[in-house]
Amino acid sequence: MRIRRCAVLFLEPREDVAFDMESLLTGGAGLSRTRRWLALAAHLDAEVEVDAQQRELLGRLSPGEWLDAASLDPGDAALVAELADSGLVIADDGRHDAHRERDNALRAAHWWPPAAMAHRLARWQGMDSVTSMEANELTTAADLRRKLGPPPTHAPERGGAPDRVPLPRIEGNAFDALLARRATCRNFDGTRPLPLATCAHMLQRVFAAQALVRVDEDTVFLKKHTPSGGGLHPTEAYLIVQNVDGLAPGLYHYHAVDHALEPLPAPDEPLEQFARRALAGQHWFSNAPVLAVLAPRYARSFWKYRQHAKAYRALVLDSGHLSQTLYLSATELGLGAFVTSAVNEVDIERGFGLDPLAEGPLAVCGFGLRAPAMNTSEFDPAEEVWLRAPDPADGEAAAAP
Repeated sequence: MRIRRCAVLFLEPREDVAFDMESLLTGGAGLSRTRRWLALAAHLDAEVEVDAQQRELLGRLSPGEWLDAASLDPGDAALVAELADSGLVIADDGRHDAHRERDNALRAAHWWPPAAMAHRLARWQGMDSVTSMEANELTTAADLRRKLGPPPTHAPERGGAPDRVPLPRIEGNAFDALLARRATCRNFDGTRPLPLATCAHMLQRVFAAQALVRVDEDTVFLKKHTPSGGGLHPTEAYLIVQNVDGLAPGLYHYHAVDHALEPLPAPDEPLEQFARRALAGQHWFSNAPVLAVLAPRYARSFWKYRQHAKAYRALVLDSGHLSQTLYLSATELGLGAFVTSAVNEVDIERGFGLDPLAEGPLAVCGFGLRAPAMNTSEFDPAEEVWLRAPDPADGEAAAAP
């Protein structure tokens, strides 16, 4: 059997702190501290605790050169078996095919190791962020201030006011008015279907290729309405369609060149439940008629930016560009829009059949018709979206779109 170390491996010396009654009763701080080593590997779903001998053996093995396990000291044989079972050591025997295939996929993708690690380990599964916020009393700005203290200043200064150079205030035009109306919608109308033409218009604006540049038969670049690192446009849109007139509810992939939807297998649970799970319990977003999962194809970007320290950052920027285009497009069409990165990536990957190291979600955005009244609080200080609530004594509606 031949072995080598996995491609991307980080070792963390972690300290666990727990309450210790005995320490408290004997005059101590009432805490016990335990230190251990954790192995973090980008091709694995979870961290692996290792002891000193395993740690040292991992340090002696090459991640690139195969080694005959029989050439190791006899005392290392048991350590190799344990590490191969955990996936930290890659073996070419039949028993460990799954770990070897995942490690090979990671190697072939040209990830920068720290980015691969952060991407893999920051994913959520089954998280209900709303319940967590409520349990910790962190649902309002006042809650945040009370629990966390004041935030860093809203407008930092570099120098004194007398040294500032005032700039003229320019009277806005139609585009300025559009920007002023852009806001995150937390109140979608679940009763009215979105017209198919409006949905198609949104997808065409935000995700469709507007032109193609063909360098060769197998080398094509796209022009879209948003910028993209290296002009590669690697971010795909996977859709959860819930309420669009003339379109069957379900999961879809958007084909950017053909401007068409590709139906995908339904999730293993009701669509509305899957949407809320994907959004980590954010019910104020989950009933939007159309949800778009922004999922970069990492190989498309890393084909050019191989093990590049800035490549993953460029992909995050791509999602930001796309979501802003979606916001402005929705605002111009009279729709509500949102984007969130508080998502359950693992649940989304399973629902759409995505490999997180090949094509994993970074964010979810959505759009649809606004509800007639604001039941969930929204941030609209300029009152461009919702009218100021009148005095209750006048008997009028509290808010209007």
